[in-house]
Amino acid sequence: MGSPMAANLLKAGRKVVAFDVNEAAVGALVDRGAARAESPAAVAAAAGTVVTMLPSNPHVLAVYLGERGLLAGAAPGALLVDCSTCEPSVSKEVAAAAAEKGLTYMDAPVSGGTPGAEAATLTFMVGGPEEQFREAELLLSHMGRKVVHCGGVGMGQAAKLCNNLVLGISMAAVCEGHALADRLGLDQKKLADILNTSSGRCWSSDTYNPCPGVMEGVPSSRGYTGGFACDLMIKDLGLANAAALSVQPRLGLPMAGLALQLYSLMSSHGAGRKDFSGLYEFIAESHKASGSGK
Repeated sequence: MGSPMAANLLKAGRKVVAFDVNEAAVGALVDRGAARAESPAAVAAAAGTVVTMLPSNPHVLAVYLGERGLLAGAAPGALLVDCSTCEPSVSKEVAAAAAEKGLTYMDAPVSGGTPGAEAATLTFMVGGPEEQFREAELLLSHMGRKVVHCGGVGMGQAAKLCNNLVLGISMAAVCEGHALADRLGLDQKKLADILNTSSGRCWSSDTYNPCPGVMEGVPSSRGYTGGFACDLMIKDLGLANAAALSVQPRLGLPMAGLALQLYSLMSSHGAGRKDFSGLYEFIAESHKASGSGK
């Protein structure tokens, strides 16, 4: 997602200095006018504002706190905006280390997936000092449609985990509904039309429908490629469950636990890199394979 986000910054006339372990991704941005950096520290040395998009907790810690990390190269007064999804405690740890060096760190995870990144329609959930929010908002507005200040550092991550918890559960429900429709012989497009004008309506149905042939331009129309990987949904649901167990009193999340089991089964059958909406295919095909439709 970082590549299309950076591309939108270039479209907006912003100067971009890019680093990624994926050389091809950096090369594509350089072809569009970005400058190449050799490490996170080099990015921070060249830019007063840094935006990161990373897979999970260990990557955030390494990129920010590592020997050639962002904190090693940033000058006092720099603004660091992390759009990764990680545990709120990780954001707080990085923010504290940044503050010791005179830097401002804000967590700003996103919702909208790769299509939203490409179309600059993402929603950013921002946690950090209110005094610096306006500066961050001006930058993030080039990459998204909505930028929300959720509170102090870590609250952006809290909002994202709650959002993806609901997303993972609702997608599983839509997948099961369409799988049942298939088994009952109901036309899938008619079911989608009914869901989208009735009480079952949700983003997983009306914007990102998981059933092939129902909607164009979504992962289910292209073999569940080019979206939000199942393994990433597993990561986010795991983070949500971990966060629920870290609070006092502890909070049980039974629906999140069941959804996590479903996506984990999908991944264990070799589909972890497919879009998470591929859960429809896994549910429908696994039942057929088991003979439960006889």
